[in-house]
Amino acid sequence: MPLGTLDRSLPPFFNQGPSVFSKLMFFGSLSLFLMVADARFNVTQPIRAALATLLYPVQWVALQPVHAVENASAYFADLSQAQSESAEAKKKLALQSLRAGQVEQLTQENNRLRSLLGLKDKLAIPVIAAEVLYDAADPYTRKVIIDRGQNHQVEPGSPVLDESGVLGQVTRVHPLVSEVTLVVDRDLSIPVLNVRTGARSVAYGDPAVGGSGMELRFMGSNADVQEGDLLTTSGVDGVYPPGLPVARVSRIEHRAESTFSKIYCVPQALTTGARHVLVVRPITADVALRPAPAAPAAPAKKGTAR
Repeated sequence: MPLGTLDRSLPPFFNQGPSVFSKLMFFGSLSLFLMVADARFNVTQPIRAALATLLYPVQWVALQPVHAVENASAYFADLSQAQSESAEAKKKLALQSLRAGQVEQLTQENNRLRSLLGLKDKLAIPVIAAEVLYDAADPYTRKVIIDRGQNHQVEPGSPVLDESGVLGQVTRVHPLVSEVTLVVDRDLSIPVLNVRTGARSVAYGDPAVGGSGMELRFMGSNADVQEGDLLTTSGVDGVYPPGLPVARVSRIEHRAESTFSKIYCVPQALTTGARHVLVVRPITADVALRPAPAAPAAPAKKGTAR
């Protein structure tokens, strides 16, 4: 029998209820109505809340194996990290103990040498604890305001330190607060000393690196400066005590068109988020004044010989 002569309609016995097309139209219209009603009036929100409440215990039970695996992984990871940190701490403690012994030996040797040479001991410089209140409003400078001023014996030009090194210098003093110019400000310069070589130079704030770096200027292309060199205060300016960490050399650029190198440095102090600082009295008051040069003797007047 040819396939074209077959009747594709359902027998009357199975043909009950609405047609498939009617069902499609009905459920399609119902879906559109529910979507619009939910988007406009949130009519299904109570149903969702009820279903979420009913299904929460099932979800909680289903997630317990996942949480157990995650907790186990986190436990072993934390255990491994704790063991590595403990080993690193023991190593640092051993190095610190070794350095402490060397420092004590060098201190004793220094005291003997100073006694032998008749040099006076370093003066104890008082410090004032302060807290950073806020950044200065000028967007073209890098300054902060601290909660100590003239009433707390803060002097203009006083160095300001944090736990890592030199943060800046007091440039303006008010009765209750003071303005501190950070080391990364383009108008601040600090005489520094290269710990590795002992060479002296001057570090300036470098605005070209986003206002968060420093630069060694007027250093020749053949100068002995390497990346990683630590720069400390030299103490020759009469403001900063010697030996305070200032910056570390991060990058060196040799320029063919110039006899000077471009040396970038990263400050040791936390210039972007310092909270508690120390204000140090300038050492100028503790340094003996340079004696005035003697006036030249007046030439003797020529007189008549007797």
